[in-house]
Amino acid sequence: MREGGRAHSKFGANLRAIGDTRRFLTEAFIMQSFRRHTGVVVPLDKVNVDTDQIIPKQFLKRIERTGFGEFLFNDWRFAADGKEIRDFVLHQPRYLKASILVAGKNFGCGSSREHAVWALMDFGFRVVIASSFADIFANNSLKNGLLTVRLTDQEVAEITRRSKETTDYALTVDLEKMRVEDGKDFAAHFVMDEFSRHCLLNGLDDIGLTLQHEADITAYETKHPVRAEMKATLA
Repeated sequence: MREGGRAHSKFGANLRAIGDTRRFLTEAFIMQSFRRHTGVVVPLDKVNVDTDQIIPKQFLKRIERTGFGEFLFNDWRFAADGKEIRDFVLHQPRYLKASILVAGKNFGCGSSREHAVWALMDFGFRVVIASSFADIFANNSLKNGLLTVRLTDQEVAEITRRSKETTDYALTVDLEKMRVEDGKDFAAHFVMDEFSRHCLLNGLDDIGLTLQHEADITAYETKHPVRAEMKATLA
């Protein structure tokens, strides 16, 4: 094959790959919106929980966002021989249906792996409450629909205490009102910047935000048509 033919073939393959990637991203990763959630609370009474503890590095081989839940907190849940560490909080029957995690300050520190958020969500968590979060973890959470709620140290300690003392202790987290309450005598307000709140309420990740301008993108593409052979490879 002539050099020009090889270059054209490679160019076409790249275009097909771009088209496949675009379709995969828009169809496979649809972020779930968050408005109001009620769930059982499980206390992880630890500070500085890093992402390698959330999902150890040996489990980062998948390219999908699913399938990581079974490895969540693996080194705390299982011994070296694979047996369950029965006294770890996630193995306690009263917390098996928990969907809200309350933890100590600086949650999600360490490496920037987005898999930490995927593992938490795949395990069934919709909300993590702490007095502070690592910035990258909080940003990754936002882009995947996991709500991170910052409360004061005292409020986190109170939720932790109640979730330990009360079986099936549940909270309702309302993003529209930015309020956390247990329906009894505990309630707290949290803050979030308006852009992040808008994205979560409407289930918008970076791709979703871009697709809000799909009509403008289509109009631009119409005014700047590509050659027929390029259009065929992207179809």
